[in-house]
Parts: sequence; C-alpha cells; structure tokens
Amino acid sequence: MASSDAVAERHGVVVTFLAPEEQRPVLDDVLGEEGVTYLAGIAEGDRLEALRTARAALGWNLRRELAPDQLRALEGIGLVQLLSAGADSIPFDLVPDGVRIASNVGAYAEPMAEHTVAMALALAKRLPQKHAELARGEFHQFPPTRTLDGAVCGILGFGGIGRACARLLRPFGARIWAVNTTGRTDEDVEWCGTVSQLDDVMRASDVLVIALPLTKETRGLIGPRELSLMNAEAILINVARGSIIDQRALYEHLKANPDFMAGIDAWWTEPWGGGRFEVDFPFFELPNVLGSPHNSAIVPGVLAVAARRAAENVARFLAGEEVRGIVRREDYVP
Repeated sequence: MASSDAVAERHGVVVTFLAPEEQRPVLDDVLGEEGVTYLAGIAEGDRLEALRTARAALGWNLRRELAPDQLRALEGIGLVQLLSAGADSIPFDLVPDGVRIASNVGAYAEPMAEHTVAMALALAKRLPQKHAELARGEFHQFPPTRTLDGAVCGILGFGGIGRACARLLRPFGARIWAVNTTGRTDEDVEWCGTVSQLDDVMRASDVLVIALPLTKETRGLIGPRELSLMNAEAILINVARGSIIDQRALYEHLKANPDFMAGIDAWWTEPWGGGRFEVDFPFFELPNVLGSPHNSAIVPGVLAVAARRAAENVARFLAGEEVRGIVRREDYVP
C-alpha cells in the first residue's frame, strides 16, 4: 500500500479512455485546476507513472483500456470514476483491493427512460404487429390495444434510470411498483420492496422494466419460473444488461405466449469494442419482440452530460466530500 507521504505527493486526474472532443472541454472545465492527463496523449513509457501519481482516474471500460500492469499501478489511487452506469466490465481480479470505484449514477437516466416508455407504448399499442398486418394488406381496425392507464409498472432497479422511468410513466396513469436495495423510497410509488419480493412484482406487473445493474446476484435473475409468474399479456422491457434474463427462457416464453411482449435494448452478446452481435435463438422471427441496438442512452450531447456528472463526482472526492455511486466489490466478485 502506498505510504501517506506518497499519497500526499499525488496530483491530477488521469483519463484512461479515448475521450472524444465533446467530452474534453467538460472534463477540463470541471477538473482543470487539479490537472487532467489523457493517457492516450502521452508516450507509452510514461503511462505507468501517470497512473501511479494521480489522485483519481476516469475510465470507461478498464479491461480494454489498461493492461494488467497498468491496472496494478492503480494501487494507491483514491478513486476510479466510471463514465458508464454499470460496473460489470471492471476486472476486479486485477484492480487492487483498496481502490474505490464509482459508477456514473443517473448519467443516462433521462434518455433511457424515454426509450423505455417508447418501447412500452409501442408494444402496448401493438405497433410492430399492426405495421406487419398493414404490410400484408390486412386492415384490422377494431381489435383493442392496451393502455398504460391503471397498469402496474414494476421497475426492477429504482436508481436514477428507474426513477426517471417512473416520472414519465405516472402521467399515463401507471401505478409504480419499485424494487431497490432498501425497500424504501421517497418517490411517489404505490409499492416498494426488494429483490427478495421479486415473485410479488412478477405477478403484479402489466409492464416490467429491468434497470438493475448486472452483479453476481442479478445474473440470471429472471428465468423460466419467474417468467411463468407473469400475466400472459404482460410487457417486459430490458434496458439494463442481457444476462439478467435467461435467454432461452425468454425466447421460449415469448414463443409459447404470443400475447406476451418484450422490448429488448440490452442483448446477451454485443459488439462492444469490436466483437459481434449475435443471439442464440431467432428472436426476430417473433412478432411480439421489439428490439433496439443498446442505444437507449444515445441522444445528442449525452457524452458531454455523462462526462460532466462523472467529473463532478471526482471533484467531490478531491474536495473531501461524499462520493456518489461507490461500487461494492463483493457484489461482483464471487
């Protein structure tokens, strides 16, 4: 562990990801007095020293941004602030135990809530199915569609994203059932509980929104049994992480229950960082699926907003104030 004298000599904030032009002015504006070093802009041989001497770091996906020796060089750093809202990409086996990590809580909440409500409405009104009918020359005007007025909207994960979803859903007359870590909230909800009461939420929800972080406890949280508890005409929206839901179970449930619908923004295998997008089952052959390419957060200016929120959290740390979104290592490490 670094000595107290070594810690006192530390200075500046190091940025480990390739920050686009729209983010750099924001980071420099918030943290400029402390000094910002962009790792991509300095020689390879100087990067370890930059990591060893910084007070804090800003990163996006540390596994892809830093080599193992660079991750170990974070040992004496005070805070690693993520640009992402999730921390499931952190290589906890390589990051030294004493390093504090903070997720970017609420940075993408508003656009993701819009996307969630758009999916819920499109599925409630059966827009994909009606569009397909028209394309086949069919004009079925009178079969009724669904309304969100009076519907129970269960929100798994009542953090920044979940609360933003609730704010947009309430004006439609939706009744909010919230799930968070404490089972308590000051928000205007009809019911609030914890994941231990998941069965109750699955049974009650007409619309189920998944906005949970992917942790060792939430991986595979929703499988065949949980889906079987849901209303046969329910709508499931996932804007979190694909692996929270058992992929086979969801496909088979959708295929067996044509009035059950799913809006999927977060997939099980995605091309983040140069990989491939693929699914193990033919979801896109099903008429009751609406998909999007994990773009629920992507609106103009969102990267600058996310950078400012992350930088302000770092500034709180540097000023000795309370830091938001600290990640509990035990939630991710088996």
